[in-house]
Amino acid sequence: MRSWINKIVPVLLTAMLLSACTKRFGEINKNPYDFTEEELNADFQLMGEPLSQAQLNLLIYNDPPTAQLQQNLNADVFSGYMMSPNPFEDNNNNTTYGLRYYWNIKPWLVTYGNVMKSCDFAQEKAVGKYPEFYAWAQILKVEAMHRLSDIYGPIIYSHYGQINADKSIDYDSQQDAYYHFFQDLDAAIKVLTDSVNAHAVSRFTNFDLVYKGDYLKWVKFANTLRLRLAVRIYGVDHVKGKLEGEAALSNPLGLLTTPEDNFAVNIAPVTHPLNIICYNWADIRMGAPMESILTGYKDPRLPHYFVPTDAGANAYHGIRNGINISAKEEYTGFSMLVKFDNKIQFMTAAEAWFLKAEAALNGWSNAGDAGSNYARGISTSFRQYSIPNVDDYLNNDSSRPAPYKDPQNAANNVLEGDPHLSTITIKWNDHALYEEKLERIITQKWIAMFPEGQEAWSEFRRTGYPKLFPVVVNNSGGTINTNKFIRRLPMPSTELTTNPKAVARAVATLKGPDEGGTPLWWDLR
Repeated sequence: MRSWINKIVPVLLTAMLLSACTKRFGEINKNPYDFTEEELNADFQLMGEPLSQAQLNLLIYNDPPTAQLQQNLNADVFSGYMMSPNPFEDNNNNTTYGLRYYWNIKPWLVTYGNVMKSCDFAQEKAVGKYPEFYAWAQILKVEAMHRLSDIYGPIIYSHYGQINADKSIDYDSQQDAYYHFFQDLDAAIKVLTDSVNAHAVSRFTNFDLVYKGDYLKWVKFANTLRLRLAVRIYGVDHVKGKLEGEAALSNPLGLLTTPEDNFAVNIAPVTHPLNIICYNWADIRMGAPMESILTGYKDPRLPHYFVPTDAGANAYHGIRNGINISAKEEYTGFSMLVKFDNKIQFMTAAEAWFLKAEAALNGWSNAGDAGSNYARGISTSFRQYSIPNVDDYLNNDSSRPAPYKDPQNAANNVLEGDPHLSTITIKWNDHALYEEKLERIITQKWIAMFPEGQEAWSEFRRTGYPKLFPVVVNNSGGTINTNKFIRRLPMPSTELTTNPKAVARAVATLKGPDEGGTPLWWDLR
C-alpha cells in the first residue's frame, strides 16, 4: 500500500489540471494544497488517507524488520506471550535485559513519524470544518500515544510541534499525558456521539480500516479505551481513575461487547508481520508462561494460538524468557504461532468485560457484577474463536498452571512450589479476597488479549499478574532487578542527541534514573 502522500498527490494534480483554464488558476497555483470542501467532499482524501496510514502504523504493517523492533522483541517477549530462539548479539539483547538502544528507538520513531505526524496533519485540515475527522484523529492519537507512554513514560503530546526558544520540545510527564488522553477522548466521544444520535452519514468509511466508518463502534472503542486508561491509573490516582472510568461506563452507547466489535486493523493484502517473523525467519516462538497456563488449564484456545511440536501427542513447548541460548537451532523446534489473518488486533471485546469486572471490584457505578463480567469475558473470548462448551471451562475449579520443564536445559525449569508458578484456578469465587479475584481476572484477560503483547506487558507491570517467570540471564548490569522484571525502556537515543534539554526535564519526572528497572507513574508493584 502506498503512502498517503503518494495517494493524495494525483488527486491534487488532477484538480489543478481541471482548473487550469478557469479564472482560479492563479489562486490555485499560489496555494495548491488548499482546496475547498466542494473539491474534496467526495472522498475527503486529504484527511482520510493520513488517518488510514495512522491505523496501519499503530504496529507498522509493511516492514517486518521494524515491527520486530517496534514491539515483538520488547513487549511481546516481556509480556510472557512469546520468546525468541535467536541469541541476537551473542545473547546480550532485550530478552536478557541487555537493552539494545538501536532496537529500542523504533517504537518512538514509528509512532511519531507515521502516526502522530499523520494525525496532526489530518487535524490541521479538519479543524473547524470536519469535526468527525478531527475526533477520529483524536482517538487514534490516544490509542497510539498511550502505548508509547506505557513503554517510556514521558512523551511529547500536548506540546507536539511547539518548539521552544532553545530549540527543545517539551515532554508531558506520564501523568500529564494521561490527563490529556482523557480530555481528548472526552471531546471525541461527544462529537461522534452527536453524529450517531443525528444518524449522520459517515464521512470516513473509505479510510476506516477497522470499523468501515461505523461511528457507533468508534464511540464504543473510545469508551473502552477510556475505561482501560482509567483502570490503569486507579492505583496511583483513585479520584481521576474512578471519575474517568465511571464516565466511560455511563455513556449510553456502551463499550465493546461482542467479537464483532474487536479493534483490529485490516492490512490486506499485506501479511501479518508476526507470520514473517515466526515462519520466514524463525525468530519467535511460544513463551513458557503460555505453555504453563494454557496446558495447565487445558484451555481450548491453545490450538488457536500455537502449533503443537508433536501433533500426535498434542504437545506444546514454550521458551522461557532470558535464558542461555548458544545457537538458534536449540529452540526453533518449539511451538510456532498459528498463522494470523490480515488483521492486527489491538483490543478485544473480551478485554472490555474484564475491565468491567475489575471496575466492579473497585465499586464503580454502572460496572455491574464482577463475577458475571468475568464469565462474559471468557465466553466472549471463546466466541471469538468459535469454541463451544464454555460452561465446562467456567466451572473448572481444579486446573492450575502447569510446572514448566525445558527439555533442552533443566536449569530453566519452574517446578511445583516455585513462587513464580501460579496456583490460581479458573472458577470464580465470590468469597475470595480482592487479590485472588484480581489475579483470576487478569490471568484470563492476559489469555484473551493474545497476541497484543504491549497491553499484556502493561497489565503485568500494573498488577503483577499473571505470574511470569523471571529471566535466568540478566545482562542489565544491575539496572533491572531480576525478580521485579523490566519496567520500561530507556528514553530513545535519538531524543538524547536531538532534544537533550527537554529529555533531562522529562527524566526528572520519573521515579528513578532513565533505566529499564525504573517503574512508570502508574506502576506501583
